[in-house]
Amino acid sequence: MKIPESAPIQTFTPNPVTCTVPSEDVARVKGLGCLRDKLTPDRFNIRIITVNGKVTSEKLSAIAEAAKRFGSGEVAMTTRLSVEIQGVPYENIEPLRAFLAQYGLSSGGTGPKVRPVVSCKGTTCQYGLIDTFALSEKIHALFYEGYHQVKLPHKFKIAVGGCPNSCVKPSLNDVGIVGQRVPVVDIDKCKGCKTCQLEKACPVHVAHTEDGKLVIDPEQCKHCGRCVGKCPFHVTDRYISGYRVYLGGRWGKDYAHGIPMEQLFTSEEDVLSMVEKIILLFRDKGIAGERLSDTLSRLGFEEACRLLESNELLERKAEIIGG
Repeated sequence: MKIPESAPIQTFTPNPVTCTVPSEDVARVKGLGCLRDKLTPDRFNIRIITVNGKVTSEKLSAIAEAAKRFGSGEVAMTTRLSVEIQGVPYENIEPLRAFLAQYGLSSGGTGPKVRPVVSCKGTTCQYGLIDTFALSEKIHALFYEGYHQVKLPHKFKIAVGGCPNSCVKPSLNDVGIVGQRVPVVDIDKCKGCKTCQLEKACPVHVAHTEDGKLVIDPEQCKHCGRCVGKCPFHVTDRYISGYRVYLGGRWGKDYAHGIPMEQLFTSEEDVLSMVEKIILLFRDKGIAGERLSDTLSRLGFEEACRLLESNELLERKAEIIGG
């Protein structure tokens, strides 16, 4: 980074706002998803869990009413599809949480544990290949809620993307799940058309003709499914639907792109089982303060995959969680 010679140099001054809430209480409510507003002496921003970024009109009205009744009347959206009620005085935190509980809403989403899952709208999106809302709800119930008391070495983020467009950046999360549609090419039906409809349909220009026949490089294909059903001679009418799982992504002061597992998962049950194994791996092999990407680098990706592909971690689940 090049700093301009004319850049003004400023002198640090401490925050003039002194917190009037005891530090142990600030830490306690942070664990409940209540983050201190540094511009105030005693107000907090309360992070409300939306499960997958989708809420009913009734719940949305409840959040708005809670903001008006207990906070500043303002609501902020977080980058991970949660909602923060702004400016809540410390003494209003518990009344606010009790009010929201009547509508099935809770606060949280902080600490070294499984964080709320992020999902794109692949269920309803024209490009979506999997039911992202349903899958993310199951992940929320099984691992955000089910593992809520399990302390991990660091935060653990999960994202579900409906297609390789990667709108929620699955590969930049500790675990990323991406919907896949792998075309099954019936090359015998290919007529070698002068204008190939599959070539036109491919958004990444992987499908093309060579010597009068369709060619799709399996290593370059993104499995977006855009070519499926596009050939008038039914060359790609069939496909395999599945999920690709990325491991060890992160984004922030340090970043790493998640590494895709070799296996294409073809059932939701297998994906959920793999997510649980990854959490157990992190709990068992991770060192306090390191992200999953660090754990994988230390173990070696091949060794990590060997453990994940076996049932060893699930068989030791009680020991790992209790350890």
